[in-house]
Amino acid sequence: MSPRKPVQQELTREMIMDAARDLFVRKGYQHVSMRQIAQELGCSHGSIYYHYKNKAELFYALVEDHFAMLDQKLQDVLKEDFDEAQKLKRIFLAYIEFGLNHQSHYEIMFLTKDEEVRNLVSQGPNRSYENFAQSVARLSGKKLKVQEIWLLFLALHGFVTHYCRYVNGYEEVKDLAEAHANFLLKSIH
Repeated sequence: MSPRKPVQQELTREMIMDAARDLFVRKGYQHVSMRQIAQELGCSHGSIYYHYKNKAELFYALVEDHFAMLDQKLQDVLKEDFDEAQKLKRIFLAYIEFGLNHQSHYEIMFLTKDEEVRNLVSQGPNRSYENFAQSVARLSGKKLKVQEIWLLFLALHGFVTHYCRYVNGYEEVKDLAEAHANFLLKSIH
């Protein structure tokens, strides 16, 4: 029997989530197994089960982590010392920046079509959208209808999804994002 190879570094939840995210985006949720994730990491699938009891739990943790990142960006903007219109514009830009700088995160959060997965992850999107909607309503300067806030969100989402596959990050379309945010701001002021 040959001696065991020394472990390069301890397997962490973050390492597992990074490998799983890449596989989920490339192959789709249904076509990825825990064994494939382990193979990608060069470890046994039992090592992954130590951290996550199944693929659904891993995916849920991944999505919750991504929405927490997006929510934190919103909270950071709300803490900034700007007037309400500037904060609102910065919220729009922060959303676009997040989507374009974290494209694989964004795809998993908003563009996964698998029905099983959508049922698993309904809380994160609802909580994030509610935070977004409440912030926009508070900062808008006028009474907005629920439908108007939803349309603002869809306009931001459309911008991100349009550029998601064509750019490597926010900086490549920063000027367009700024123009888009200004356009949206004019529509509610």
